[in-house]
Amino acid sequence: MMNIRTAEFVVSNVDVARCPHDMHPEYAFIGRSNVGKSSLINMLTGKKGLAMTSSKPGKTLLINHFLINNDWYLVDLPGYGYAQRGKKQRDEIRSIIDTYLEKREALTNLFVLLDCRHEPQQIDLDFLRTQGENGIPLAIVFTKTDKISTNQLKENTAAYKARLLEDWEELPPIFFTSSERNSGRDVVLNYIEKINNSLLE
Repeated sequence: MMNIRTAEFVVSNVDVARCPHDMHPEYAFIGRSNVGKSSLINMLTGKKGLAMTSSKPGKTLLINHFLINNDWYLVDLPGYGYAQRGKKQRDEIRSIIDTYLEKREALTNLFVLLDCRHEPQQIDLDFLRTQGENGIPLAIVFTKTDKISTNQLKENTAAYKARLLEDWEELPPIFFTSSERNSGRDVVLNYIEKINNSLLE
């Protein structure tokens, strides 16, 4: 099992050209605003204040790199689809995200976060389909599983899988997490470790 020994903030920026050049594998996390991304990152790394959490959604406007165990980067990407932003700022954020996903050679896997409490959202389905079509290796992470019953979780995720299979021949890996309960941490980190080990072969 992966042990997080060190987790250090390295750099924030909006320009992919200024991202680190040491070619450590990068695991990027993205989702709609208020999906619980910062809490998940802090839970995975075991450092409460690593990623800034806020009661106000949509605070991440930059590409944030965190170096984990001096071995790989956890990348916190801006949230998409925050309705209260102006169109200009939404377009700017979308451009930052798209440029990173299209041009970042070190990107090894994209974790797309979905709030398990909600029915399938078109903006998430569209984002997933686009990344799938672009050949981005990705996994789905359902967040906030402590907020609903086990039966409701099964119903909601089954609905998501059904919608995804309208576009996908095969579903990407799916993980279930709760930052409150610290659940899902080991399976996500072990998935990252498995990929890292495969890169060394």
